[in-house]
Amino acid sequence: MDSTCENNYARLCGVMAGAPAFSHSSRGQDFYVFPLEVQRLSGNTDTLNILLRRSQLDALAAAEAGKLLVEGQLRSFNNRRGTGAKLVITVLARALSFCEEEDSNLVRLHGTLCKPPNLRATPMGRDICDLMLAVNRRYGRSDYLPCICWGLAARESARWSVGERVSLSGRLQSRAYIKLTEDGPVEKTAFEVSVTEITAGTQ
Repeated sequence: MDSTCENNYARLCGVMAGAPAFSHSSRGQDFYVFPLEVQRLSGNTDTLNILLRRSQLDALAAAEAGKLLVEGQLRSFNNRRGTGAKLVITVLARALSFCEEEDSNLVRLHGTLCKPPNLRATPMGRDICDLMLAVNRRYGRSDYLPCICWGLAARESARWSVGERVSLSGRLQSRAYIKLTEDGPVEKTAFEVSVTEITAGTQ
């Protein structure tokens, strides 16, 4: 199996929320992006960006007729244009198919902590820890993926150091927030992996 697949795996089932739009070209291929809406058990909805190759577009011709299953990997991109999120997280689609199953959102990552953990508390007093995970991929590149842990896992991961090897599973979520700028408050969207299971020290 491709080692990058073992390090970085995402499986999402949801509904297309918009038509694919051109994103960029790389290594002679054109890439497109579209939003996928995935409902949580709580009833809230995450709107996640799916990245796919031009050759995969034809498979989406009838996607609005039902659920879409996406299997792929998380990708990070530094946005230097000054608009939107600074760190853009997408799911690079490896496989697309139609399905009739319930909405689902699964991410598995294996990487290295590249920033010191940041332990804090929510307004309700719940412990939360922010982690930044560097996950290797081909050609010597890495994706930098923000993750959050809760409760006991947050307190445990807060003791880890930069360079710690980490394996985790969770879900990719979208979160709206307000950023204060010189022109006033601006609504933005952050993407992060909400962790359900995490271990350190694994190879």
